[in-house]
Amino acid sequence: MPMLSPRSIISGQPGTVLWTLWTIIASILAAIFFKSTHLDSPRLPPPIQDHIPEHSTPRLTMAVAALQYLTVPAATRHTATVFFVHGLGDTGQGWEPVADMFRADPALAHVKWVLPHSPQRPVTANMGITMPSWFDIYSFGFDTAEDEEGMRTSAGLIKDLVKLEIEKNGIPANRILLGGFSQGGAMSLLAGLTGEFKLAGLTVLSGWLPLRSKFKDMASPNAISTPIFWGHGSADPLVKAQFSKDSADFLTEQLGVPLAKPGQPGGLSYNVYEGMGHTTIPKELDELKTFIKSVLPANTN
Repeated sequence: MPMLSPRSIISGQPGTVLWTLWTIIASILAAIFFKSTHLDSPRLPPPIQDHIPEHSTPRLTMAVAALQYLTVPAATRHTATVFFVHGLGDTGQGWEPVADMFRADPALAHVKWVLPHSPQRPVTANMGITMPSWFDIYSFGFDTAEDEEGMRTSAGLIKDLVKLEIEKNGIPANRILLGGFSQGGAMSLLAGLTGEFKLAGLTVLSGWLPLRSKFKDMASPNAISTPIFWGHGSADPLVKAQFSKDSADFLTEQLGVPLAKPGQPGGLSYNVYEGMGHTTIPKELDELKTFIKSVLPANTN
């Protein structure tokens, strides 16, 4: 969660001594907090320690251009890939327990997970503290200008990872899913709906649509036919539920993305979880798993 501004705790203009004291305390707390994961994950089973088949690659942190990532190999023959993009202050390791949990399901054993790590950068809304972030955030109210350059740069790096998976590892675009949490969800929409490839699907958890005023011109022809699973908490204090809903409505009303129909593939499935904050819960993860199974089924060949 973001750190609170001093003015949200201390009313009025703080004195010099008080301000200095706050700065010291904030720096210590920030250093402690951002060593921990940004995702307040539910109780998950321990990482899977089963044998990695000979055709799988070891779990490694690797680099492509300026972007590093963690690979969680498929448990069986690799025929599909999920890219999952973390949120502010987190790293790819924050979502490794989820990848391990999904990998344990026999219906998803064929899926490799790629968990990219964002660059480190100062975040204006967090008093300029340097932390993992896909782009700068000027205000946690999301009521100011957006860091378009940072967003486009990170989206390009994510697209490069997807392209590498297609061209080097031979996984077709229709066997690749791109998703993310919070800031990573915003990146997934930007990269996934403006890229050259039609992916199997997108997932957005506690996220929003970035660059909305320009998105219609940026969207690729594949955008309206890409299946999307979107989950959001009704009690999210950071990315407000209405802001998320407005983003989803833009996709359906302005971009022409159809709403998903029960039992049928395709369209936007928008799901609200009552009482959930800026995190995830087992119910959301279960429904996400079902969605991934539907768009990345195990090959029958």
